Amino acid sequence: MDEVPGSLGTSASFSLRMGQTMFSSASLLFMSFGVEFYSYTAFCYLVTIMGLVIPWSFTLALVDGYSVLLKCPIRQPGILLIIVVGDWVLSTLTLAAASSTASVVDLLLNTHGSFCPPKLCSRSKVPLESNECHAQLHSRYKIVKY
Repeated sequence: MDEVPGSLGTSASFSLRMGQTMFSSASLLFMSFGVEFYSYTAFCYLVTIMGLVIPWSFTLALVDGYSVLLKCPIRQPGILLIIVVGDWVLSTLTLAAASSTASVVDLLLNTHGSFCPPKLCSRSKVPLESNECHAQLHSRYKIVKY
């Protein structure tokens, strides 16, 4: 049977896994140092998922490197099933995390400041940035007081 490019135990798979590890690490570093990620749930979710992807990808890169050195590709169906299911779950979670983070960034960029209605902010003890922001929210949205 011919080798499929990028299949487990090939040098292409090793390169792809190392790339996945490096980009996940860069994403985690950027989120941890560049943004106060703990203020937004979507950013916390992305950091958590990247924290899961990094060891998964690095472990599989080690398996690929070992298989390439021994020239013995892994063909056991049980191991391949675990890897396929793990990749499927982590890729779905990564897509969800990236999408939610992108929507929060879009929301924050389009509101030009804090997106917190006054009644909600007073309940959760989150102060508005300024009185100007408070007036802007009142003019932009019809705030109904109960």
